[in-house]
Amino acid sequence: MSITDATMDINILYFAGLADEAKCHEEKVTVRQSLSLTGLYEHLSQKHRFSRPQSQLRVAVNDYFVKWNEAIYDGDNVVFILPVAGG
Repeated sequence: MSITDATMDINILYFAGLADEAKCHEEKVTVRQSLSLTGLYEHLSQKHRFSRPQSQLRVAVNDYFVKWNEAIYDGDNVVFILPVAGG
């Protein structure tokens, strides 16, 4: 197995509408080690047919908001967060 073929396990947490669309609140996915957060969301969006584009979400890794171009590593916890309206 080459470095480009290496995989990692990522824990995904879903809340609100994304949990409804994924039909789960949490899942573990095995992905290519070189996959970006953008690529991860695209993969999951196709799998679960998410209605929200990436541009409408924020992302957190291991309990911290991060930019979409941040690296992810084996065992990370990733949360895609819908915007929250105050009132």
